[in-house]
Amino acid sequence: MSDSLTPAQIVAELDRYIVGQDRAKRAVALALRNRWRRQSLPAELRDEVAPKNIIMIGPTGVGKTEIARRLARLAQAPFLKVEASKYTEIGYVGRDVESMIRDLTELAVNMVKAEMAKTVQEKAEQHAEERLLDLLLPRRAGEPFPSETLEPVAPDASFEATREKLRGHLRGGKLDERLVELETQQQAMPMVEIFSGQGMEEMGINLKDMLSNMLPTRTRRRRLRVVEARRLLIQEETQKLIDVEEAVSQAIRRVENSGIIFLDELDKVAGREGTHGPDVSREGVQRDLLPIVEGSTVTTKYGMVRTDHILFIAAGAFHVAKPSDLIPELQGRFPIRVELDPLTKPDFVRILTEPRAALIRQYVELLKTERVEVTFTPDAIEAIAEIAMTVNGHTENIGARRLYTVMEKLLEEISFAAPDMPGKEVTIDAGYVQARLADIMKDEDLSRYIL
Repeated sequence: MSDSLTPAQIVAELDRYIVGQDRAKRAVALALRNRWRRQSLPAELRDEVAPKNIIMIGPTGVGKTEIARRLARLAQAPFLKVEASKYTEIGYVGRDVESMIRDLTELAVNMVKAEMAKTVQEKAEQHAEERLLDLLLPRRAGEPFPSETLEPVAPDASFEATREKLRGHLRGGKLDERLVELETQQQAMPMVEIFSGQGMEEMGINLKDMLSNMLPTRTRRRRLRVVEARRLLIQEETQKLIDVEEAVSQAIRRVENSGIIFLDELDKVAGREGTHGPDVSREGVQRDLLPIVEGSTVTTKYGMVRTDHILFIAAGAFHVAKPSDLIPELQGRFPIRVELDPLTKPDFVRILTEPRAALIRQYVELLKTERVEVTFTPDAIEAIAEIAMTVNGHTENIGARRLYTVMEKLLEEISFAAPDMPGKEVTIDAGYVQARLADIMKDEDLSRYIL
């Protein structure tokens, strides 16, 4: 992200991928801009400004997750989507709420490492190429590498000439199928995977990583094609060039200052006080979530991570429960409430055609790979939107996701036969849509299963 993006520019970027939902877009745009504003404050005030967490209220398939996901991508921020319903009160079988912070930190570390890998890619490729040339043309015993001595080494003219010739063949791909013997390191701990289940992470330490450091590695020789060996050597050299400590330090700072957690299905754990049975566990989950959202320090395998300035975006349909059914303390930590609008037929038409990765465009481009040109007429798009609306009304309302189901059924025959019809042009109009889907639409029981 550009930290200089204004709220209006953030909304404009979100508009490229998501139809409608202007109120929700404005809310997340302000939340993101406020992060930039916070970073510009004096140090003594910066820590006092808490993020304005958001609850999105609306049925499934209207864009709640997509708004949060696109916002995180725009901000280049660590982003994690979790379902509140998979957590249970401490003492019950289930995941500990702190695991979301550990997962977010893991994502951030991988994100920073990937960014660092891009900066050292060229050097890693050079080092890998030299190692590969040493495998293809070993140096004579006792001959030092140029980098191992401060004194100039007189190269053997014939050896260097052969090496440079091999380098040219290597870069030209002429040696890709040749076999080389490569040493790879492998952890000698077949039992460690037993300890990698989710139950172990709740201990607060990562037993798998502890064992990884304690147990020795063993070297294994493998015969690989040059193209595969090159890929492995580039990965190995990249890892050597990355400063892991700096990557972890950057990742933790990024989590603490710009991390976003999308907490879905919050309504599923909204239970009233004073009840018994499952609601007791729901309230327990809320009370376990509270310190994470309020701001606490969580132990991860990379160190301590503070949650004070992580942005939490919660979501739920809230058909039965209401945000007011959450415990008061948790309600206070989500000061911004925004209701998303149900999707209409015009919205479905726009979803099919307007976004950068519009559904119609996706299918047209997929079939173009088989050299089949598919064209949708405007009345066909209207018919698809109408059918999706009708099925959502008669069965479960799954919002825009219904369009995927309708489109898959509509194009099933063309997709199946596409490899055998290269160069063919297909026009899909309203008549084709009705012919393919009318029978299913008439049989409501059948449409429940197929659409």
